[in-house]
Amino acid sequence: MFKRIIVSAMVLSAPFLMAGGNTASALCKTAKIHGKTCKPNKIYLERDVDLMWEDKPYTEAEEGAYMRYHSLGKVGTQQHALSYCKRLKYAGYTDWRLPTSDELSHVHRKDGQVFSYATEHEFWSSSIAERGKGYVVYPVDANRYKRKQNQVNYIRCVRCMAK
Repeated sequence: MFKRIIVSAMVLSAPFLMAGGNTASALCKTAKIHGKTCKPNKIYLERDVDLMWEDKPYTEAEEGAYMRYHSLGKVGTQQHALSYCKRLKYAGYTDWRLPTSDELSHVHRKDGQVFSYATEHEFWSSSIAERGKGYVVYPVDANRYKRKQNQVNYIRCVRCMAK
């Protein structure tokens, strides 16, 4: 009986004996976190064609609007996209516009991802395909496709750097 008590006590106390491990008196230093975000709003300068691209993060509300086929911010119909870019005040400039399909294709053919905030969804261009349809550019293959103008897609504005 005494052996059973001793064995039981050893089995039950084993986790407590092993639990402590190596206890250092000082914790590792951690990085200080400032009030700034890690990725602030940015621009992308496409110097070979003198274009400045808006490069802002897509918000959860915009992602939700895209999923529900609504226009909100940097997501919407082609008309919404034209209006959004025309009203945009960003990076100290007010002359933003919706890019042409050729401009969008050109920037998405560059090696690597040039934008900090990217998505694999289609982007509206200002180019008209035919009555009731406009061109979008799919960034994965940089090709343009016809879409109904009331379809919801992503928006990225551009402006000319050379005046």
